[in-house]
Amino acid sequence: MTTEQKVIRKLSAILSADVKGYSRLMTDDEASTIKTLKDYRVVMSDIIKQHSGRVVDAPGDNVLAEFPSAVNAIQCSVEIQNALKEKNTDLPVDKRLVFRIGVNIGDVVQDGDSLYGEGVNIAARIEGLANPGGVCISRNAYDHIKNKLKLGYEYIGEHAVKNIKDPVRVYKVLMEPEDAGKLIGEKSSYFRKKWPRLALAAVVILVSIIVWQFYYQKSPNIEAASVENMAFPLPEKPSIAVLAFDNMTGDPAQDYFSDGLTEEIITALSKIGSMFVIARNTTFTYKGKPVKVKQVAEDLGVRYVLEGSVRKTEDRLRITAQLIDALKGHHLWAERYDRDLKDIFVIQDDITKKIITALNVKLTGKQYSYAYAKGTDNLQAYLKLLQLGALVHRSDLKESNVLKRQLAEEAIALDLNYAWAYDYLGWTHLNDIYYGMTKDFAKSWKTAFELGQKAQSLDEKTANTLLGSLYLLKGQYDKGVAEAERFVEFFPNDSNAQFTMGRFLMAADRVEKAIPFYKKALRLDPYAIAPYFYNLGAAYWMMGQYEEAISECKKGLQRFPDDLFTHMVLVVSYIETGNVEGARKSAAEVLRINPKISLDWCGKILHWKNKDIVARWIDDLRKVGLK
Repeated sequence: MTTEQKVIRKLSAILSADVKGYSRLMTDDEASTIKTLKDYRVVMSDIIKQHSGRVVDAPGDNVLAEFPSAVNAIQCSVEIQNALKEKNTDLPVDKRLVFRIGVNIGDVVQDGDSLYGEGVNIAARIEGLANPGGVCISRNAYDHIKNKLKLGYEYIGEHAVKNIKDPVRVYKVLMEPEDAGKLIGEKSSYFRKKWPRLALAAVVILVSIIVWQFYYQKSPNIEAASVENMAFPLPEKPSIAVLAFDNMTGDPAQDYFSDGLTEEIITALSKIGSMFVIARNTTFTYKGKPVKVKQVAEDLGVRYVLEGSVRKTEDRLRITAQLIDALKGHHLWAERYDRDLKDIFVIQDDITKKIITALNVKLTGKQYSYAYAKGTDNLQAYLKLLQLGALVHRSDLKESNVLKRQLAEEAIALDLNYAWAYDYLGWTHLNDIYYGMTKDFAKSWKTAFELGQKAQSLDEKTANTLLGSLYLLKGQYDKGVAEAERFVEFFPNDSNAQFTMGRFLMAADRVEKAIPFYKKALRLDPYAIAPYFYNLGAAYWMMGQYEEAISECKKGLQRFPDDLFTHMVLVVSYIETGNVEGARKSAAEVLRINPKISLDWCGKILHWKNKDIVARWIDDLRKVGLK
């Protein structure tokens, strides 16, 4: 630093922006991504200058800018997003650069042309909370502009910010004209000012209720679970099983709604790495059974159990939920919601928040944004996907695939920005390939791929398994594994994410690394579907650990005695151990299940990189007379 340069401390409005999925874009097409980024930076710089700002720095895909006021910074942010949205329409979906923007007003230190300090750090952190193509702002910025711009705002809560002592209150900017003047999610200023007295009153009421219940009501008798009797070691972090919410309507056709609500809660919790969440496949085995909390906790090796019920009419909901500490045998909290049907999103978030609070789980800013991310605000579109989700577990694969496509298309028609609907629709086209329902492999693959890319352009947490599976079909194993890695990052406690990671690693001939993921998937989902068992068995077979392969397959057959692939893995494993009789018995089961099976078909379904392994698999099947 020269003697002329001075370190200046001042108050500034800071804009921080970066590209969603930049690393993936660079991996896919580095030259095109760099060219588009340079073009977009020119656009952004021009708009920043028009709003009296200056570009401070632009490393990689990031842009940092300074403004004299929050009004300038936020007007500029909205204009940038609108301009880039327009430019993106001229590009293929997989080439588009979609920015996230965060704005904060705070104290900064200027050293030459550079800026440092808390004000900059906060802007950079809240940028990561913005939706792709969206803008998030701090409370400091909001206080400066709330009555000055024709915009709407949604309060998305307090977020812990790295190296900042206190949580930062964050707002999402609503940029559509019809949202102007809206404030969603924040209580009125009256209640903020009166909260100490209201809180005291609430405490008095709560204590009164507790005392009344203690002396005048008999608490439900919950038999405590025992760690010693648990089938699995109790995880060190908070562990929970969410049981299927009871459908209290008396109409089985409404099961899709209560089941869907349960799955949404499980999905939200599975995004939190500091928890351990049992998978849906396992907890739904208790559905409709008079099971005790003690049994669930001991069967699954968890401390906490959530149970509830749903009564749905045409436009009203009554939902009850209760969280139980199985080791202590008492309720941590219970809640009843009597609300309009349109409030389902609020109820889901509230239940998730109360579980997290009750279990004293600390969330990072990223985890918070993941856990409470909304796929859509359109109730009818959401209900379409709940109905679609109920079809996933049907056995009539080809027939249900047609219904899934129809529901996904209807959901998209209701909300053109519903990422999960595009993801599901893409799967129906991939299923056409898997189920032999397409005469044009290339067209089905291309359609599924474009839908997966569309989903990810709207929400990066979608379509990882879809795109990864499509990459495997084309032999692009590294790209498939990269998608699986993102899936695990977004859903660290999702058994399917762990299973997918194992399956893609195995296909890429990284079998030894695949096995721990399969094992974690089975711990999260002890009553898993058959592929969890036979894929782990196949991995052991690849590793030459044939007894372990046989053991896993036998576990799978206890629940799925007619699974074709489990018997196939047993055939090749018995052959390698010299147990010819066992191999022949398993081969007879294979032919019983599918009399038309051929070695040619067996080779085509194995999308493994190591062709020597595929050849050994086919050779082992040939030794028992399969042709």
